[in-house]
Amino acid sequence: MQWRALVLGLVLLRLGLHGVLWLVFGLGPSMGFYQRFPLSFGFQRLRGPDGPAPPASGPAARPGGLSGPSWLQPPAPAAAEGRRRRAPRRPGQGVCGPAHWGYVLGGRGRGRDEYEKRYSGAFPPQLRAQMRDLARGMFVFGYDNYMAHAFPQDELNPIHCRGRGPDRGDPSNLNINDVLGNYSLTLVDALDTLAIMGNSSEFQKAVKLVINTVSFDKDSTVQVFEATIRVLGSLLSAHRIITDSKQPFGDMTIKDYDNELLHMAHDLAVRLLPAFENTKTGIPYPRVNLKTGVPPDSNNETCTAGAGSLLVEFGILSRLLGDSTFEWVARRAVKALWSLRSSDTGLLGNVVNIQTGHWVGKQSGLGAGLDSFYEYLLKSYILFGEKEDLEMFNAAYQSIQNYLRRGREACNEGEGDPPLYVNVNMFSGQLMNTWIDSLQAFFPGLQVLMGDVEDAICLHAFYYAIWKRYGALPERYNWQLQAPDVLFYPLRPELVESTYLLYQATKNPFYLHVGMDILQSLEKYTKVKCGYATLHHVIDKSKEDRMESFFLSETCKYLYLLFDEENPVHKSGTRYMFTTEGHIISVDEHLRESPWKEFFSEEGGPDQMGKSGHRPKPQELNVINSSSNCNRVPDERRYALPLKSIYMRQIDQMVGLI
Repeated sequence: MQWRALVLGLVLLRLGLHGVLWLVFGLGPSMGFYQRFPLSFGFQRLRGPDGPAPPASGPAARPGGLSGPSWLQPPAPAAAEGRRRRAPRRPGQGVCGPAHWGYVLGGRGRGRDEYEKRYSGAFPPQLRAQMRDLARGMFVFGYDNYMAHAFPQDELNPIHCRGRGPDRGDPSNLNINDVLGNYSLTLVDALDTLAIMGNSSEFQKAVKLVINTVSFDKDSTVQVFEATIRVLGSLLSAHRIITDSKQPFGDMTIKDYDNELLHMAHDLAVRLLPAFENTKTGIPYPRVNLKTGVPPDSNNETCTAGAGSLLVEFGILSRLLGDSTFEWVARRAVKALWSLRSSDTGLLGNVVNIQTGHWVGKQSGLGAGLDSFYEYLLKSYILFGEKEDLEMFNAAYQSIQNYLRRGREACNEGEGDPPLYVNVNMFSGQLMNTWIDSLQAFFPGLQVLMGDVEDAICLHAFYYAIWKRYGALPERYNWQLQAPDVLFYPLRPELVESTYLLYQATKNPFYLHVGMDILQSLEKYTKVKCGYATLHHVIDKSKEDRMESFFLSETCKYLYLLFDEENPVHKSGTRYMFTTEGHIISVDEHLRESPWKEFFSEEGGPDQMGKSGHRPKPQELNVINSSSNCNRVPDERRYALPLKSIYMRQIDQMVGLI
């Protein structure tokens, strides 16, 4: 009995000591010691001036004693059910109400930490102008060197100052041949960037060059997706700029212009149409030869994004020409893919057989293979107003929230790991791997478009933290190992795009600082003799001799617009949308009117879903993860951090930055 009394006494003594320490020093039961657990990121407790501390990862922080970050854990059924049933909050309620903003700003008088010192406050107009000019100079340097050393070839090799075209010696070199079609790709892709930057003389010169020198009657086998978003999309965008009666970017008209770019777009699209023939599902072949059609040995497997992200460009072409063919085949492909989604999770895989409809790749995520499929469901609705596009997007976003999203429920409050979207099995929702890819960095921008700004803030901060660590975004980053899995960075624009859209939504100067960091990194690590080069290795900063066309069409464009507050894109009163390749399209009623009476179904009869009679209103966008969504960001928050310092520090620790 004595030993029991002794044990009880020791327990009471320990509890008493912990209680005293809690009251006096705020150390709590752990004695304030820092502990690591298997597979965890092992973060110290982070406590804001007024708020709760996110707990250290580990068994104590996980239901049922599971170890590791919550990203490794399957979504809790109760949490998933809550996300499915939760009703959108009205502005002024919950985390969007005045009490929330007071909580965010509550510690400002107590001394600013390093995050607030670096990112808070106004971004001086002189610095903004300097960054705008730097972005313009970056574009001009790349463009001028392409024209001097590479045109009429497709791309610039900026290290050796030479042009690059298709790899005729190795048809299996899809990294090159999928993109390069021997049609002056970089010049075509850059047309609307010239207009947005107000360079009317060079825009007019470039358009005339394209009209006079570019032909699609080439023995080139190209990927349907790449030809559509880079070439077809750019031709349509430039055509719309030339024929816009308002001319918001300056005089971009072409003397004696007779819709040549539209005719070229039509010619290219006709050459892509064979991809949609002889496929049992309606999902197109991934590649066509521009002269001969689908190659005899063509692959029957295609990625979801490649086959399901043609609707914006094909739809615009159909509506400008009054010919339903192009929109119909693109829409049929989207519906076919949608019909193959899992009946249990609502998710799609990333690779499908176009003849059998069998999922070859069962990974469901937001990056390569799926990214622009989701993007174009929403953007097709924005452009064309077709209710079915909105319904598919809302259902897809619901499934994404239920099965891909991990971490704490709210972005800017509460405990746990920050939100992250992981790669899962499309049928079970089980985690498939522990990496994300750089293409996923587009998703915060898409969340901005559909109104989920708060969740976008968190996800963007994660990718920005990776950028800060390496000065670039590795193609794949393993969040469990805190290291890149694939080390190259080909000057991709996705993080810049999301930064730009988040700034437009919040007007928070934090995003101007992010843009400045990206600009300075590009100048420091990728600038070479004749342009900007792909980083072969984000750690040692070795380079590859390639400047992809999207660097001029997207990366430079979004950086320029981020700092050019007075640009007509922002001031003209016209609403614009960007394609997945960054080509600008004005959103107007002309594109919402189908010149044909109805689409036709595969059986040849009228397809009631294709009728354009329904014109949904913007409020029909259904924000699924709405617990942290606000319709507008209050003015008083614009000079506070968009994400609290404790959470920014948490993310920096999670990627090994600090």
